[in-house]
Amino acid sequence: MNSDIKDKTLASKGKLRIEWANQNMPVLNLIKERFAKDKPLKGVRLAACLHVTTETASLMRTLKEGGGEVALCASNPLSTQDDVAASLVCDYDIPVYAICGEDSETYYKHINQVLDLKPNITMDDGADLVSTLHTKRTEDAGQVWAGTEETTTGVIRLKSMARDKVLKFPVIAVNDAETKHFFDNRYGTGQSTLDGIIRATNRLLAGTTFVVAGYGWCGRGLATRAQGMGASVVVTEIDPLKALEAAMDGFRVLPMADAASLGDFFCTVTGNKHVIRKEHFELMKDGAIVANSGHFNVEIDLEGLEKIALAKRKMRECVTEYKLPGNRRINILAEGRLVNLASAEGHPSSVMDMSFANQALAAEWVAQNHKTLEKKVYVVPVEIDKQISNLKLKSMGIKIDVLTPEQERYLAGWQEGT
Repeated sequence: MNSDIKDKTLASKGKLRIEWANQNMPVLNLIKERFAKDKPLKGVRLAACLHVTTETASLMRTLKEGGGEVALCASNPLSTQDDVAASLVCDYDIPVYAICGEDSETYYKHINQVLDLKPNITMDDGADLVSTLHTKRTEDAGQVWAGTEETTTGVIRLKSMARDKVLKFPVIAVNDAETKHFFDNRYGTGQSTLDGIIRATNRLLAGTTFVVAGYGWCGRGLATRAQGMGASVVVTEIDPLKALEAAMDGFRVLPMADAASLGDFFCTVTGNKHVIRKEHFELMKDGAIVANSGHFNVEIDLEGLEKIALAKRKMRECVTEYKLPGNRRINILAEGRLVNLASAEGHPSSVMDMSFANQALAAEWVAQNHKTLEKKVYVVPVEIDKQISNLKLKSMGIKIDVLTPEQERYLAGWQEGT
């Protein structure tokens, strides 16, 4: 089997970790059982560019059980778990092209190797497969039925392409499914980002000032959990509605120019470029810790920091210290990349259970409906969201009420009033 991974001898360790994560993914396991019987993806080629983690391994196994031919590469150079990659290749016969710490040239080589599968369906986490198909491999875009996209950043890119009428095939915005962003972005990113920051630094959050850039679903989750750890949280925003919401949720809201001198910790979760810039670094206190949990490593202006830094050194595995004039030090975590995956293990498996259930069911829906789809960005069908919600509740032993016939008539009608 073609693959490019770090070390096949890591497979036994990876297999145990995959099994551990899989124990807490009941929804995806139920889907896998049905897929194994029904084979809804029989003959379908699926190329995936996702974080190569234990949870992703469960998704790849589910797609394969459904009859799909799959290949996987990394969606971030630092997020690959090399033992998981080895186990997927050695234990489950799934081609993987991913090595933790790979350089940019290798990263794009791996993307092209996955696209050599000539996929009918793409699965993206940041839209790099779609981008490559629209720029470097346009000859292969015509055979793609549709893609799925996992991240806010990717959905933003794809909606822009659709507006400009350059999108060559439909894409399902898995990120916009309520069972994805309500839980993955809020609870998953919230917990795993703090996990990454704490693992990288071993610093106490209680009693510090923690600046969260962006108050989308990821920012909401991060701010709430940082507050729960005892930090005083400041939120920066560009959206007046989200800024108002942050204020109503009890957080202090400031422009980054004002927050820069206050923060002990900073974390960007915006999906935008250069949210923390040179002028902000110049205001930060000695020892400030700066991280990013947005998909791409563009939210922190590292080039601007390099220009004003007198020296830099690696302090810990995922900590780079920049020395600035005035004997100040700024610490950048994980090279400005996704801190929750670069210095921790990403989202907990119980959260990714719902996100990857969306991916699996979206792939099935594409296989069944691709002939009628237009070249635009689609929201995950509401019936898939409800199906996942019901399966998750069932796995948690939670029961809910159902409407009575009288209630159904009332909600469907307009005659009754006060």
